[in-house]
Amino acid sequence: MPANSSPHADASPTPGAGITGAAIGVDLGGTKIEAVLLDPTGTECWRHRIPSPSSDYGALLDAIAGLVDQARAQLPAGAGATVGLGTPGSTGADGLIKNANTTCLNGRPLAADLSVRLGLPVRLANDANCLALSEATDGAGAGADVVFAAILGTGTGAGIAVHGRVLQGPNGLAGEWGHNPLPWAPADEPRPACYCGQAGCIETLVSGPAIAADHRRHGGQALTAAQIAVAAAAGDPACIASIDRWLDRLGRALAQVINLLDPDVIVLGGGLSRIARVYDELPARCRPWVFSAGSGAPLRTRVRPALHGDSSGVRGAAWLWRAP
Repeated sequence: MPANSSPHADASPTPGAGITGAAIGVDLGGTKIEAVLLDPTGTECWRHRIPSPSSDYGALLDAIAGLVDQARAQLPAGAGATVGLGTPGSTGADGLIKNANTTCLNGRPLAADLSVRLGLPVRLANDANCLALSEATDGAGAGADVVFAAILGTGTGAGIAVHGRVLQGPNGLAGEWGHNPLPWAPADEPRPACYCGQAGCIETLVSGPAIAADHRRHGGQALTAAQIAVAAAAGDPACIASIDRWLDRLGRALAQVINLLDPDVIVLGGGLSRIARVYDELPARCRPWVFSAGSGAPLRTRVRPALHGDSSGVRGAAWLWRAP
């Protein structure tokens, strides 16, 4: 799989001063926007999170700029900082966002618009690539040759890091795992419509909204994925069954990744990565679908939670100016 020499998009061809100084990272999610300020050693100095006005492009720009301004206010007088942004979707050669499930971003020059708003260059990358970069740099995948990092939350995306370098690909699509069909589907498995125009995408069956929709389809209450996970941990039979079905779907989806990529580590981020059962049960859910695993060969791929939790992506965004 080819790697682009730059796993990010710049709003300016020159980074300016301060690359070795403080770094501001912003993670733009479907439900929240988070910002962090790291010192030159990677130590967190400040962090803040706000709800995301995800349907209004202008409001998103205002919210991101406001967070960056708050972060810059923490710096000593005259000190500069770089700004990196993790966002859904990817950036085309024309600088426009594409394939974002926050659909108001699609067709917009986000990095350029934000750079104008802030008066300094902005480096932008896919949010899952930021997760992969963070975890391969100093997280759960540090030192591993191949890291597959998946975000399981409002959407479902992934990034791939090889020898600490994020793969981008000539189309900017490396790691777009969520928009492939879920493999080995039983006859009664639904094929929900996806915003990408296809049906039955992995994202529509393993994301947080997918858990909630599956729970309702099986006669359960209208609960969020987080509520279902809490109730399952407390022993609710219907919610336990919903988490069981989700783990089965996730296991099949990740087994396909192992067959194609054979990563050393699969790192999980996003809100669903906090479900404790995942790490005890997921390897066994993958094993029947992994080529040759049925012969008794051990499954050597490790499945780990993101070391930096669901804020790992924002650290990766801050690292963008330092990425090789």
